[in-house]
Amino acid sequence: MTILDYGSGNLRSAERALARVGADVTVTSDRETALDADGLVVPGVGAFAACMDGLRGVDGPRIIGRRLAGGRPVLGICVGMQILFERGVEHGHDAEGCGEWPGVVEQLEAPVLPHMGWNTVEVPEDSVLFDGLADQRFYFVHSYGVRDFPLGADGPPSPLARPKVTWAKHGDRFVAGVENGALSATQFHPEKSGDAGAQLLENWLRTLD
Repeated sequence: MTILDYGSGNLRSAERALARVGADVTVTSDRETALDADGLVVPGVGAFAACMDGLRGVDGPRIIGRRLAGGRPVLGICVGMQILFERGVEHGHDAEGCGEWPGVVEQLEAPVLPHMGWNTVEVPEDSVLFDGLADQRFYFVHSYGVRDFPLGADGPPSPLARPKVTWAKHGDRFVAGVENGALSATQFHPEKSGDAGAQLLENWLRTLD
């Protein structure tokens, strides 16, 4: 499997964490390698707009879109999750995201920011990503998040499976994880979340078989 190197993200810690759970990992910015991998991880740290600029520099939005069109797994981490949404608003700057999901990444309303540390999450039923992890804590470092995810809300019956959304709370309630067919993502850092994070990565790797 491959980690996409687009100039943003703690690539080495993600690489080590995935290798720890048995993955054969390549770190690359090469388009064909990223397209052909059995699984693609998109990490990200820093500002939404800067991450999108870096992602576009390696044709990342098209790589992600092409993979998903073919049902090929993608896992976004931290800002690598945020850029999958339509827009990010930081410091008054409104930046366009990849648009795989509707929603806006915006500053959380909380007594203390950034949200830094360990937090529990609200896991949906039948989650594959969080299988066996319902009571665990995960490591977050962020000030921005998605507070409203209409695709994950209950509504009239639909032929399309609704995304499974995991929530967390720090002041606001925000999206902590999404499972949506071939596209999965976490707001927290599984590679910094100890044994629970390792189990989550292992759960995701099993979906690549």
